[in-house]
Amino acid sequence: MFNLPTTNIGGPEVFVLEFGDIVAYFSPYTAALFVFALIFTALVIVSRPERQVDIAFGGDAYYTKEVDPNLLRFQRFMAIACGLATLGAVMTGDVFNFTLFASMVGITNIGIVAAYRNRHVLNAAFQYGIVAMLATVPLFGGAAIVLAGTGTLSMWELFGGAMAVPLIAKAFLVLGVMGEGMAPFYIAKAEITRAQGAPFILMVHVSSLLLFLRVTEIVISM
Repeated sequence: MFNLPTTNIGGPEVFVLEFGDIVAYFSPYTAALFVFALIFTALVIVSRPERQVDIAFGGDAYYTKEVDPNLLRFQRFMAIACGLATLGAVMTGDVFNFTLFASMVGITNIGIVAAYRNRHVLNAAFQYGIVAMLATVPLFGGAAIVLAGTGTLSMWELFGGAMAVPLIAKAFLVLGVMGEGMAPFYIAKAEITRAQGAPFILMVHVSSLLLFLRVTEIVISM
């Protein structure tokens, strides 16, 4: 019943899961992304966070930072939620659902970073939050243009090439994802990585990379 067209760069489907009119699937490409995200989410669940050590510049002095356990619990929760949203984004077969999961990744990334009570980190998280909120405009706007131009949001139909997806819709989707999961492109990335809680903070970068790889597959295949 469901067959991905040969124009899909991710390869043929290897698993299909129906939720009413929404059909999630795995291709070799998305399955690899899913496994990668699942491994990191599992590491977040079972790992113990590091204890930061600061070294004084120009000397041998160093000191460790005490981390509030309540903040770490919040960071762990947000990192797990970020991992689950990333899992949903890489396996969904619906453009609108992809935009919802991408927005959730942006929200949880802000929560992971903002849990650290440091002025520089909070300032970076505030700037990140503004960009992530603004990015929802092109992100959902791209999905709306896809629906208006083709009459469907199903990747099963869009990947066939029979429907011409407007180029502006593809550009909006890429722009929105760059805003929601923009850690690799963010000018204040150095400030973000000051936040304690590895591997929790690493989920910011992992989710950003996987979102970008997924949206690349979507816009090329449409």
